[in-house]
Amino acid sequence: MAKMCTFPTSTSILLLLFIALLGSLCTTEALKSKVTNVQFYMHDIVGGPNPTAVRVAGRPSNFSGSDPIAAMFGSIYVIDNPLTVTPNPNSTVMGRAQGIYAMASQHDEFSLLMTLTYEFISGPYNGSSFSVVGRNPVMRAVREMPIIGGTGIFRLARGYCFASTHSMDEMDAVIGYNVTLIHY
Repeated sequence: MAKMCTFPTSTSILLLLFIALLGSLCTTEALKSKVTNVQFYMHDIVGGPNPTAVRVAGRPSNFSGSDPIAAMFGSIYVIDNPLTVTPNPNSTVMGRAQGIYAMASQHDEFSLLMTLTYEFISGPYNGSSFSVVGRNPVMRAVREMPIIGGTGIFRLARGYCFASTHSMDEMDAVIGYNVTLIHY
């Protein structure tokens, strides 16, 4: 007859207590999480006398390739774009989007790789920020990008944002953002 292996009673009780405590901690952390939804408009101004997005690297401007997407491949822009409450550029500025985007596609679909931090300078989120790193296929009606962190009330943020182009004039664009942040 085979002998069964059993834990001593005190070890079993300690193991059960540990599992219960671990489950309690996980539940407590989950309850502390908050969900915040924010909407705003980003104004990306490449042309004119006061651009907010400046090309800092890329192919020479006289590149004569036949594919316009391939011609822009490798272009890198540094940005400091205003974030407003409405699409009107004269509406209340609630923050700034600062960072880099690069033309990351060679064919078929115009796509950016974005590394941006959205910082709030007024309103209930003043002094807080969140960061997005991800692919932005700009010609799609709605683009989803991941939120990878944050500061202030958005400390340890995760989540996602939906971006959609509200208006475009040559290279200048107004992009609407609908953001869902999960934070502590």
